[in-house]
Amino acid sequence: MILNRLELDFFRNYTHLEAQFDPGVNLIYGDNAQGKTNLLEAIAYLSSARSHRSRYDRELIMLGIDSAFLKGEVESREREFTLEVKLVRGRGRQLFSNGVRLRSAGELSGIFTTVLFCPEDLYLIREGGAARRRFLDGAICQLRPRYAAALAEYNRLYEHKTRILRDWPDNPSLLDTLDDFNLRMAQTGAILIHYRAHFVRRLGERAPAIHADFSGGGEKLGLRYCTVSTVNDPQRSPRELLPLLLDHQERHRQAELDSRQCLSGPHKDDVEVELDGLSAKTYGSQGQTRTAALSLKLAQREIFREETGQWPALLLDDVLSELDSRRQAFVLNRIQGGQVFITCCEEEKLEGLEGGKAFHIQGGRLV
Repeated sequence: MILNRLELDFFRNYTHLEAQFDPGVNLIYGDNAQGKTNLLEAIAYLSSARSHRSRYDRELIMLGIDSAFLKGEVESREREFTLEVKLVRGRGRQLFSNGVRLRSAGELSGIFTTVLFCPEDLYLIREGGAARRRFLDGAICQLRPRYAAALAEYNRLYEHKTRILRDWPDNPSLLDTLDDFNLRMAQTGAILIHYRAHFVRRLGERAPAIHADFSGGGEKLGLRYCTVSTVNDPQRSPRELLPLLLDHQERHRQAELDSRQCLSGPHKDDVEVELDGLSAKTYGSQGQTRTAALSLKLAQREIFREETGQWPALLLDDVLSELDSRRQAFVLNRIQGGQVFITCCEEEKLEGLEGGKAFHIQGGRLV
């Protein structure tokens, strides 16, 4: 999958940008706070209509401006696609593929996939479960439109249920709607658990070999998907998972009412990462957890290629500067093939990468 051309209007700090990219390596350099990360964020947004830095689309629009526009010309599946996004403050977004308006972000699935690796991802193992859920969600949404739709619906239901639990002592009639929300959350939650479990299984088939290469064969990486306690086999079909989730909800009903918090559901899921049978989060060194995080991201890239038949665009946002020379060399040797975008502070030749284009970003402009 290749992004040939990108156009931005009033996205973050870009008043206007037009760029033609190389199908191989694209080096994006410049001082800090000039817009390098914003450029990668725009590229990633075209693949999933999700930002890794902002919860709300309005944060992507330049301050003092009411709307923003993104346009990407993509080669994918032996076809050409023009992907467009219109963001309007206070009115939501509009997504288009080849001029046809899309009903949801899920319809972008498989058109243009990206794997983004930023410095924060190096702490993926050490952070709380929310970081690993974001990793799973961002990956699966690019591949499975049904998952993307279920995730959006589950998040909406979760916010409603949270308000019910928070406010019911002052307004007891709110409890009349609780069962309906619980049922719908269990239905959508079963879809999330099913897809997450299968994706973690696929990660578990690829990441250990990458980690073994990375660590010189001295460490064994293991992954375990953790979800609600009543589910003993999360890879079962959503239909089979539904009654198990309803049972879990019922067991926690009184606790939720007492605590006024939503305690039951896949919004508490996690992925346990182990090194030689021990928790990497608890016992792993900084170097070991960084290597494990890199292995997960590179495994994600391989899964995307297997799924689509093409390498996803790889976005490395200033991540190489955070790695020692050995890890830099491993990553650069592992990413041969496909389109790559690398940001750094200075124009420099990266050992192991040849050809391509270099782009100097200054103040939200190509100079």
